[in-house]
This record gives sequence, structure tokens and C-alpha cells, in this order.
Amino acid sequence: MSAQQCLRRLGASSIQMRSLSVVSTAARSSSARVAARSYSALSRASSSGLLAQASRKPAQLTASRYFSNTPSRYGETIVKVPQMAESISEGTLNQFSKQVGDYVEADEEIATIETDKIDVSVNAPEAGTIKELLVSEGDTVTVGQDLVKLEAGGEPSGGKEQQAKEEPKEAAPKEQETSSQPEGKQEKEAPKQESKPEPTQESKPAPPKEESKPAPKQESKLAPKKDSKEAEPKKETATPGSREERRVKMNRMRLRIAERLKQSQNTAASLTTFNEVDMSSIMEFRKLYKDEILKKTGVKLGFMSAFSRACVLAMKEVPAVNASIEGPNGGDTIVYRDYVDISVAVATEKGLVTPVVRNAESLDLVGIEKSIADLGKKARDNKLTIEDMAGGTFTISNGGVFGSLMGTPIINLPQTAVLGLHAIKDKPVAINGKVEIRPMMYLALTYDHRLLDGREAVTFLVKVKEFIEDPRRMLLG
Repeated sequence: MSAQQCLRRLGASSIQMRSLSVVSTAARSSSARVAARSYSALSRASSSGLLAQASRKPAQLTASRYFSNTPSRYGETIVKVPQMAESISEGTLNQFSKQVGDYVEADEEIATIETDKIDVSVNAPEAGTIKELLVSEGDTVTVGQDLVKLEAGGEPSGGKEQQAKEEPKEAAPKEQETSSQPEGKQEKEAPKQESKPEPTQESKPAPPKEESKPAPKQESKLAPKKDSKEAEPKKETATPGSREERRVKMNRMRLRIAERLKQSQNTAASLTTFNEVDMSSIMEFRKLYKDEILKKTGVKLGFMSAFSRACVLAMKEVPAVNASIEGPNGGDTIVYRDYVDISVAVATEKGLVTPVVRNAESLDLVGIEKSIADLGKKARDNKLTIEDMAGGTFTISNGGVFGSLMGTPIINLPQTAVLGLHAIKDKPVAINGKVEIRPMMYLALTYDHRLLDGREAVTFLVKVKEFIEDPRRMLLG
């Protein structure tokens, strides 16, 4: 190799070395910039808390976005006595449906308050756990009074889920004791590993099972003898002619009923007129069409709708029956009404209630019967509201369902009259000079003599009698 060639090679190598040094310095500078950027990003992430989340696993990160393992803090809510009605300001706390520690959903019933008209339910305003009962059962409570201290929030962890998990665990050993299949499976799997020890262990508990079978039989034989011996002294202790007394406080509804009835007797100049009605035609009418009406409308046709319709038509000739006296000092104004709201007396366990059939003058027989059936069901289920019983311009009371032959109903103030229906009895009646057996019912109309004279009251009752004895007259009215 000549000297010139050596010089050329040395020059090329020096140029390469320079280019490599330039590239390395550029790489160093770029890596430094990237490191600086990443450092600043990490510092910002750590300050905002994202670094901790970034270090988690993806599943943990997504879960933390929707659920929190830390116990949430909720405020306490005081459940108060709700507004019951304009005329009701207090009541008696009948019972608590939930106790301390129970979890309740929103709008779930917590307690019931008994008033002089209806039972009012107190519902939870929101979901939570009951922490304290601020009153006792039987206490008198007023509107707005504190009843229950409720810790708002979701159901505490380990509530229903733990119970659901514990139940199968507890049920498992019972199934293993009663059924031999699980033990057989264990016996088949176990001999593969240890064949000798397990059969000896299973043979030992067998005798106690055999001994435990006769034991209950002996106890069962002796048990009835003990019961019979214990039952005999109880019969002997009940001496004949016992003079024990029990005093039970009247509920608010019964107190209110007593007050209203006595007020009616003291205020109205009550007088009762009677008449007798032949039920043959209306019973034949009901027999012909009750099945057809039941199929079409699902309503059972009864006698209350017929008497209600007859009263509405009779009121057109005697409108004072649907009127009332209002004003101070017993009343100084007569109020006549163009509508008829019939109060239907319904007997319940707590007392007599009178839900109202609104605008009976615009309803047909089926419509009236359906309204009466719906109100009767609500009354028996204790679901009547104040609106169901408010108002009423005329009352019909059917004591015949209990077998009453005759009675004098009491006026439901401020109404003017009440019609009493009674039991249907077969009686001998003179028809066209002949004696015939007819189904007869006594009607009783109690009216306020301050507003109704005898002529008007008797005329009204006779009109009702005519409509019932010949239902075709209702079509002409």
C-alpha cells in the first residue's frame, strides 16, 4: 500500500468518527428532552393523583371509577307525622311496622296512625336504616311531630347477601344427614387415597344413629301423657260463674262514631216513618240479568243499586230530602243540591264507616253497583281515604245483610234523611183479594223534622216503594 492510499483511509475514518460523535450528541440531547418532558408529566400526574391510578391494574382502575370501598357518610333524616286532613290534627300511633336496625326502602310503610276516621300510614321519605323510635305505640301524636330517626343511605353491606350465603351453608349439613348420597360419594372418592381408616370412622357413628331412633319414639309416647295431665288442671281452674271484667280503651274511630251519633240525636228533630215493599219484581229482574251483567262487566248486580236509583228519582219530586241545614247555632240556612252523593254504610272491625258514591244521579245501575263494591272492598281492607268519606247528601244503611227485620237508623249530620233496608222475609200478602206468599222487606226512613214534614217524608218513601215494586217505572223517570 502506498503512502497516499494510507492518508486517504485515515481521512475517511476521521470523518466517520466526527459524524458518529455528532449523532451521539444529538441523541443525548433528544433523550434529555424526552426525559425532561416525562418527568414534568409524572410530576403533574402525581400532584393530581393519577400516578396512583396509573400504577393499578386496568381492572382495578375501571372498578374504582364506579364503586367505592370506603364507607360513605350519610345524613340523618327525621320522619315526621304527615298531613292527614284539614279536620284531623292528631291521632294515636297504632303500631310500628319496622323496628330499630331494620332497613327500609323509599315509600315503605314505617308506622300506622289511627285517627277518628281512617288509619294513616307513615312511609319512609327515602331508603335508610332506622336508628331510633322517638315515640311509643299508643301515644297521641300531632301533625309535624318527630316519629323516627332514619339514617339515609343504601342497605348496609352484609345484609341480605350474607343471609343468603349463610342459609345454604347451614342447610348443607342437614341435607348430608338426611341423604346418603353425599356420604356415598365421599366413600367412593376417599378409598382411592386411604381405604382403611375411613370405613372404620364411618362405622363408629352408626350406633348412635340407631340409638337416636328409639329415643324420640319413647319421648313421643310420654309427651301426650304429660300434655293431658297438664291440660286437665287448666279445665278445673276455669270455675263456672266467673265474674272477671276486662276494660279496653275505645279506639279513636269508635269515640268519633259515638260523638257523631249523640250529636245527631241532640241536634236533629229525628222522626222515622215505615213502609213495606214487595221484592218480587226486583228479584225477578235481578235473576234475569245478573249473569249477563256479570259476564259483560264483572259486576254482581245487587239490590243496593236499585234502591239508590229509586232514591235519586224520588228526590226529583221531594228535593228537600237531598238538602241540609247549615249555619251557626244549629243552622239558619237550607242548602239545596242538584247532585246526589249517596253515603253507603259499611260495617268494619273498627266501626261503621260511610264511603260516598259521587254523582249517583248520573250513574246507571251497573255504575252504582260497581262504585259500591269498590268502596266496600276498600273499607274491608282499611284503605279508605278521607276523600272517600267526605261529603254525602243522603245515606242508605242495609241492616238486612245481618238479618235485621226492622230498625230506626240515625241521621248522618248534616244530612236530612237516612234510608234503612232490612231483611227479606216471605210473608202472606193480600193480592187482588187472594192471599199469596211474597218476599217482603220493611223500609225505614229517618228524617229531620226541622226540614222535612211528614207529608214530604212519606211521599218520598212511597215513591221508592213504587220504583222497587215496578222497576219499569225507573225508565220513565
